[in-house]
Amino acid sequence: MNWTGVMPAITTCFEDHLEVDHAFMADHCRRLLDSGCTGIVLLGSLGEGATLSFEEKIAIVGNCVKATKGRAPVVASISALSTSEAVSLAKAAAAAGCDALMVLPPYVYQGDWREMKAHVSAIFRATPLGCMLYNNPVAYGTDFLPEHIQELAEEFGNLESVKESSADVRRVAAIRALTGERLEVFVGVDDAILEGVGVGATGWIAGLANALPRESVELFNHASGCDHKKAFDLYRWFLPLLRFDTVPQFVQLIKLVQAEVGMGNARVRPPRLQLTGKALDQVKTIIQEALRSRPQCVNGAAVPAK
Repeated sequence: MNWTGVMPAITTCFEDHLEVDHAFMADHCRRLLDSGCTGIVLLGSLGEGATLSFEEKIAIVGNCVKATKGRAPVVASISALSTSEAVSLAKAAAAAGCDALMVLPPYVYQGDWREMKAHVSAIFRATPLGCMLYNNPVAYGTDFLPEHIQELAEEFGNLESVKESSADVRRVAAIRALTGERLEVFVGVDDAILEGVGVGATGWIAGLANALPRESVELFNHASGCDHKKAFDLYRWFLPLLRFDTVPQFVQLIKLVQAEVGMGNARVRPPRLQLTGKALDQVKTIIQEALRSRPQCVNGAAVPAK
């Protein structure tokens, strides 16, 4: 699989009674690809995977695979409380037609390297699909160090990429130093995209792309093409929104941006709750100011909000 470009970690849209809105999600996938995104990542943290049942996850995979019709890869995030459930989910997602897997450490349990290696190794072995290892020690308490990643890459040919979300951009360079061109490295923290690309990242698992896909693609393309002035000008405008991706309520915040631009709604499943009161007012002020000064992107679709 070609691991490159902007691959949004898409949100899971819910209807009034918090059932999955499959029709919206199918349209959303198509809009993101029409905007220049190179793949779709499902069921991750931003997708509220922890609140979805096994059956809902597989239904989402099947729906999005059908919606994209092979235009771009669909990547299923694999996360579970137990290794056996994660393996079962990987096999079922593969059977539902996904193109690749993003492999997470287990929820809740923060094991040592021996245990975490055994867990992700079982998932790598479960299918022949290409895999991305997701490293997010801030959220999951498990840190796959560059040396660990090198060890896994030497043992598993279908480990093809890494989503690096430690928020330490030095990790991108460290992984590159140990693995060379063996793995593609993606930035997984929205407000570190310029720094990550600058030290060798070849892709971005993006959150705000759910609401602002063209701006996200333009930013990545400017950074990758070393057009530093255009990249920084766009980044400077985008930064207050990109920072929404780095706080505990990132799901609520990104869904609020989606609602403000007409690309979704703000509904979340408990234990998350929608923002209210002063907190909501403050966030809406940030969003509305960003949309008021929204730049005209090269591809023409992003215009200043009225």
